[in-house]
Amino acid sequence: MATMNMIQALNSAMATMMARDPSVVVFGEDVGYFGGVFRATEGLQKKFGKHRCFDTPISEGGIVGAAIGMGAYGMRPVVEIQFADYIYPAFDQLTSEAARIRYRSAGDFNAPIVVRTPYGGGIFGGQTHSQSPEGLFTHVVGLKVVIPSTPYDAKGLLISSIEDDDPVIFMEPKRLYTGPFDGRHDVAVKPWSVHPASEVPEDYYRIPLGKASIVRPGEDVTILAYGTMVHVALAAAQESGVDAEVIDLRSLIPLDVDTIMSSVNKTGRCIVVHEATKTSGFGAELAALVQRECFYQLEAPVERVTGWDIPYPHAFEWQYFPGPARVAAAMRQAMEA
Repeated sequence: MATMNMIQALNSAMATMMARDPSVVVFGEDVGYFGGVFRATEGLQKKFGKHRCFDTPISEGGIVGAAIGMGAYGMRPVVEIQFADYIYPAFDQLTSEAARIRYRSAGDFNAPIVVRTPYGGGIFGGQTHSQSPEGLFTHVVGLKVVIPSTPYDAKGLLISSIEDDDPVIFMEPKRLYTGPFDGRHDVAVKPWSVHPASEVPEDYYRIPLGKASIVRPGEDVTILAYGTMVHVALAAAQESGVDAEVIDLRSLIPLDVDTIMSSVNKTGRCIVVHEATKTSGFGAELAALVQRECFYQLEAPVERVTGWDIPYPHAFEWQYFPGPARVAAAMRQAMEA
């Protein structure tokens, strides 16, 4: 068992699958010789050769379009979009082609591709390097959306995504690449090496898509979160004194509805937390789901703690970022309702 940060775990997942399956290839902007902007693909080209890990032009639509064609002919491409903020030029390829190719071809073709992309704020990246567009892709039938929160989950979920026969948008919370950031920006960040989820097997293992994790059992209120917000929710529970049950969704599509319902039916209260803007964010879908499925057990309205409906402001990073204080305030409001 090795100690890894999230970048190393992602790299290990790709190396493991490239060694196991010759149909797995990795490509994107600067992912080959340079090893990617965050070094997540470092060493893969040297180990597997330029035909298995290679650089592409700056053309997100071209990267994803090529991956779809390769997937339709039996390969399993893993492509990197440097930042989720730059994924929009590939949106048509993802939504009109990758998501629908199996249906449109009556099952003759599919698109077993993975699109890796770092997302989210907390790094002072401003409006062009901090966006959280996961809700756009959860709205598209045919795409799966996966978001890890720890190195252990990152490797297991990425391996499962590569082996999946459907297109997967694998969104990586870049604020968690090097440590479990919990939103307390004025406190020194601990490295992953002191966190138990940094212990990652060096060989093959899978975490199934669509299976959430209860990272903190509790009785008073359920917090639904993913990515960086899992750690924010844990910090908020500690600071507030409320006995919160924190659920790491891990994947948004497919969604582990059974775990959500079981928890909310027990606690009678629910808070949804995400970095993305509030209006039409995935939290609205979660709130509607809980309201419908757990209506008679709810003791208070479902609360949402999210980013604001504005572009991500560089000068007001921590006013925008949903930190533990905002989550704790929502917890107290739910308890007082």
